[in-house]
Amino acid sequence: MRTVAGGIVAGTLLKNLETETQKMPTLFFGHGSPMNAIQQNTFTDFLSKAALTITQPRAILVVSAHWETRGTKVLRLEHPKTIHDFGGFPEALYKIQYPAPGDFILADSIIGLMKAHNVAADTEWGLDHGTWSILKFLYPKADIPVLQLSLNQNKTLAEHLSLARDLRPLREQGVLIIGSGNVTHNLRRVDWSETPKPVEWAVEFDELIKQALVERNDKALLGPVEKLETLWKTAHPSLEHYLPLLYAYGASEEKDIIQFIFQGFQMGSLSMRSVRFG
Repeated sequence: MRTVAGGIVAGTLLKNLETETQKMPTLFFGHGSPMNAIQQNTFTDFLSKAALTITQPRAILVVSAHWETRGTKVLRLEHPKTIHDFGGFPEALYKIQYPAPGDFILADSIIGLMKAHNVAADTEWGLDHGTWSILKFLYPKADIPVLQLSLNQNKTLAEHLSLARDLRPLREQGVLIIGSGNVTHNLRRVDWSETPKPVEWAVEFDELIKQALVERNDKALLGPVEKLETLWKTAHPSLEHYLPLLYAYGASEEKDIIQFIFQGFQMGSLSMRSVRFG
């Protein structure tokens, strides 16, 4: 076994590596309202089938919009708790549990792999709703180890993208990397009516990001030129729901096929666009 200071190198990340693994895709999901977790709609119908074309992963690493920290952290727990990180919703949401196991070996390997980024172990967090509201449909048995990687509030967009690129070796070891956020996310602009129509600025931003992904245009993905500053600020008053997209994109490669596996809007201004790379 080859080792480096601080952890195991990418070639020895997981248990039973003598078994050949297929390179995993990376995924981004717009997760929208927590209510999706207890509703049947076009989005949850899509989620229920989304994993059928993916090789069963050895483990899952999620970058969720709902775990922001000072410094970058990786969840290192044998049995991560289910976090209900919201308020004012129906009791049924608070009863949901997603008892997936953790993976100490993978957590330690990520810390070693990401040594340049000073990733630290965390034993306080768990699986927040950005993670379990998606995984409960993708992998309802909750029998695959799940870790989360936090969003470091001290990093720039370019630094987040750089960190994401260093996650690429995990794909070769059967780790499914998932970003969970939204391409547009402005809760002050949501429409609570029964049949809201997508608003113009949300559609415009969604298309802007779609085109940037198709072209693999890093510059367009890393913030606005002057004429687009207002559009960016409207789409994301804060960037925590945008950043997970950079992780799914950054962990992908130039040769990866990009598929827009779901698109649409909820509450008028929440883009539910979901993307598969590879």
